[in-house]
Amino acid sequence: MSALPLVSIVTPSYNQAAFLEQTIDSVLSQDYPNLEYLIADGGSTDGSLEIIRRYAHRLAWWVSEKDSGQAEAINKGLQRTRGEIVAWLNSDDLYLPGAISQAVEALQSNPDLGLVYGEAISIDQDGRPLGRFKFEDWGLTDLVCFRIICQPAVFMRRSVLERAGYLDPKFHFMLDHQLWIRMAQLAPIAHQPADPSLVDRPVVGLWAAARQHPGAKNVSQASGFGRETFQVLEWMETCPDLSDWIRQNRGRVLAGAYRLNARYLLDDGLAGPALVSYWQALRRKPAYALKHVHRALYAFFSILRLNPLIDPVAARLQTRKRARLTAALRRATIAAAGFRMPAEPYRLADWVGIKLDD
Repeated sequence: MSALPLVSIVTPSYNQAAFLEQTIDSVLSQDYPNLEYLIADGGSTDGSLEIIRRYAHRLAWWVSEKDSGQAEAINKGLQRTRGEIVAWLNSDDLYLPGAISQAVEALQSNPDLGLVYGEAISIDQDGRPLGRFKFEDWGLTDLVCFRIICQPAVFMRRSVLERAGYLDPKFHFMLDHQLWIRMAQLAPIAHQPADPSLVDRPVVGLWAAARQHPGAKNVSQASGFGRETFQVLEWMETCPDLSDWIRQNRGRVLAGAYRLNARYLLDDGLAGPALVSYWQALRRKPAYALKHVHRALYAFFSILRLNPLIDPVAARLQTRKRARLTAALRRATIAAAGFRMPAEPYRLADWVGIKLDD
């Protein structure tokens, strides 16, 4: 590999002391040698500042001051970065080993890319695996149809981000997706897939762990993501480069919006509105909507108040799924970049913040 580009990572932080140190360690433990790290704290009062100060000598910049929300904090940090490649990692999420070096290799191998996204796992508040996020090689039209990629597994080329104009502070939930669309209008995006088995060979493309816990927005305010999905659609309809395509493919776009809305409504315990939204998706694109038929059926049975019957079954199935994932992750190794000498794979079981014990 030729001269290594500077990579800049920003962490927005606000009262997440329970997870912040693991997030910081997951960045600073990366094997990539040309890295700067910035933290934009929103005036935390829970002990976060003490954690940040312990790492201040390893930070390129940090601040703790009131802000208007996540978008302002992230933009504040991104605008102070110097890296050719940039990303942000929320203060409750983790990078997995090799994430930055693998993302750099992907972007350097295709100079036309505006961003690259990998795959991720979800973890609970203790770091135990809950599930795995799998994606396909989606482009602009897929994003317009509300195919969602996992934000902590995204790395951006700074030049394209600057042309796109950073995060729009009008959005509080779908702010990342709206940015991906604007960037995909300017340059191609690409997916780095991970080995489906996780154990057949050292893994490339498994880049992040997204934490689900009671204080996370996608848990405590899930329905807000659904509402903002339609605000993103309204914005897209004002974009000259997108409006004609949306008119020609309106059924497909609306099916994506309604299916995503239904998912978040159901996550928020709103089974009735979720089922209505699934029906709206089904009317417009049956094959696409039926990929979530299990969730639609759960919403239907919930309306009938059959949860005492179906919840134990769903819990057992979920427990088995998590056990299989944990077993695979316990055996998994992560491919090391060529500039790590010796280039021995990492064991995910040894990584900060990840718990794979029984």
